[in-house]
Amino acid sequence: MRVVFACAGTGGHINPAIAMANLILKKENDSQILFIGTETGLENKLVENAGYKISHIRTGKILRELTLKNITALINAYKGIGDAKTILKEFKPDIVIGTGGYICGPVMKAAKKLKIPYYLHESNAFPGVSVKLLAKDAKCVMVGFEDTKARLNSKAKVVYTGTPAKFTEEDIFNLNREQCINKLKLENINKKIVLVTCGSQGAKKINEVVLSMIKKYQNDNIYYILVTGDKNYDEVLSLKENAEKEIGKSLDEYLRVEKFVFNMDEMYKVADLCITRAGAMTISELSLAHKPSILIPLPTAAENHQFFNAKVLENVNAAKIIEQKDLNEESLNKTVLEIVSDDNIEKMGQNASKVIVQNVEEKIYDCIKMK
Repeated sequence: MRVVFACAGTGGHINPAIAMANLILKKENDSQILFIGTETGLENKLVENAGYKISHIRTGKILRELTLKNITALINAYKGIGDAKTILKEFKPDIVIGTGGYICGPVMKAAKKLKIPYYLHESNAFPGVSVKLLAKDAKCVMVGFEDTKARLNSKAKVVYTGTPAKFTEEDIFNLNREQCINKLKLENINKKIVLVTCGSQGAKKINEVVLSMIKKYQNDNIYYILVTGDKNYDEVLSLKENAEKEIGKSLDEYLRVEKFVFNMDEMYKVADLCITRAGAMTISELSLAHKPSILIPLPTAAENHQFFNAKVLENVNAAKIIEQKDLNEESLNKTVLEIVSDDNIEKMGQNASKVIVQNVEEKIYDCIKMK
């Protein structure tokens, strides 16, 4: 099978596409896969790290406000259709799959013009604008949440598949925790490990609150791993250094700062608690890893979809939600302490597994192969 994936911008769009590419190769190992993205987006790092090739088109993101920038974005999106047609003609895919975001518009329009069937996958509880607009001509729209089906006014076949992750429940189970601890150089940490990771872009507000909390409440029983994202890494190191000057001691025994993590399965294996945003991929990963979580939904997410994603775990008592407007060092520290007792960690972790969608890979593969 020859397949083109269109994804760009954030890990929430890119990682499900990579997971589906891996699935296709597992099912049909002679398949040829190509990704289409932008020249400067995060997709380049993630796709290339996963071992796939990526081509680029011009496009633009339409902002939800009246601005002249939208004119430029529309012009670039129109040019992107031509770029995509050139790539598709050369690669000759059997199908094209889009996982949401502004990159999908030009690529799916080009696929339609060339009479190549295209498929969509929407991970979030509320479908994005691109998926809504493109769904009517899609061969199949795969959705990550059952409720999403009712929010798509589409002539296409809509199938509740769940969201593919880069690992399975079995993958996590088969990892040896002690080996992961040694590999991640955590063998000297005899504390509860709290993983703070806020997606591919990081989260400035959460980074600042976590540092402020650790400075104010240095807990000898808790060790934080703060994954900042590329653009916030240097700022967080600077904030940490300033905090250490203020308190007159190093924070290294309470905190480790990382720019980016590729081996998230190993990080989940060693973490006792996760503090994170509530992207659909994250919800899927937390359930598969059986991890309790504190979820801080992105307040600017379209239609507040991250809050509704987070409710999926909160409703089964696997997570506690702190809305960003209520986030401060006191509220975060209080919530961490409520969870990190052994009983709560164990119970909430077990509850997270209740929302696992079974047979995600098979359902997606069936959709892709349907006549």
